[in-house]
Amino acid sequence: MRRWIKVSVAAAVVLGISGYVAEPYAQDWMLAGSACGGALPRDVVDRLTPDDAHLESEESRQTGALGSYTCDLTMEGDEVNDSRLIGMEAYTRRDDQDREFFRAFPEEGFSSQSAVPEGLPGFIDRLGAIQLLMPCPDLPEDAEGRQSKLLVRTWMGRDTLYGVPGAAYQAVVALANSASDRLGCGAEPLKAPKGNPVPPALGDEPEAVPLSRAKGTGCEWVTGAGLPESGDWHVEAGMNDSAPTGQCDLSSESGDNGNDKGMYFAAWYGDWSNRLVFEDSNGEFLSTTATARCDGEAANFALSASDDIPGVDKAAKQRMFKQFAQNQVDRRGCSELRFRF
Repeated sequence: MRRWIKVSVAAAVVLGISGYVAEPYAQDWMLAGSACGGALPRDVVDRLTPDDAHLESEESRQTGALGSYTCDLTMEGDEVNDSRLIGMEAYTRRDDQDREFFRAFPEEGFSSQSAVPEGLPGFIDRLGAIQLLMPCPDLPEDAEGRQSKLLVRTWMGRDTLYGVPGAAYQAVVALANSASDRLGCGAEPLKAPKGNPVPPALGDEPEAVPLSRAKGTGCEWVTGAGLPESGDWHVEAGMNDSAPTGQCDLSSESGDNGNDKGMYFAAWYGDWSNRLVFEDSNGEFLSTTATARCDGEAANFALSASDDIPGVDKAAKQRMFKQFAQNQVDRRGCSELRFRF
């Protein structure tokens, strides 16, 4: 625990209320405890704040009729270039959720994304925000008979110390649980992942590892995909069995002049994803896609692949795509899997 927490306690005793508010360390203590309705543990805020910075302000806004809740905590300091420490948006309306998914996947759906640890129902979008999608048993079904859900989108500033082991995900979980309570969602409380993991830095690509290291991940199917041994294949395992989206990205150095060749297998869960498998020009389905039914909503799958991959012809790509989609359906208990080639 950093020094400002201990100093704040002493300041409260010695200075009295007026002096307490004026002291920078005491202000840190007060803002850390009141930010986002007191949802954030003070020690987590402490670990996320740079040593040479102080908390500046906190703001929360809830609109119950619209099913939305937002909060922000900012900081200041001579070395601080981005004043936001942490921000969160939570929505229970489908229109708001669809808007956020559109921002994360603006076109064909193969936008950059990263997986969060298993047990958290979400992903990290292309802008670096951690998005969690939680079922809401205490809210009524929507007009189309679908279970209500809560989308919680949390992001941190460039100067926030999100690389401190465990701190970022502990904050994200605390905010998601608080948003569920405030908006009457009734979701089962999330728990921070074990092992104190940290999210990737903004702009970092997921680590590509040899196929053998995909065992035990959501992309384990690649170990039996029948890829050519000469390709020196690697996989970026971006799957989480409770997330609304994920990818298994395969790459090889077998291309001409050392150019990498790749195959990118994507899965999206929820009716929001139907637009990702249609061509904008004529409304027809894109080729090498598939659909299924999962938890009463659509699930969509797609493959994007380099041309002329040595040892991998069109039939092999289709075979591997079938393996991928079938594996996802089996893992999630989905039905009605249909392919489009």
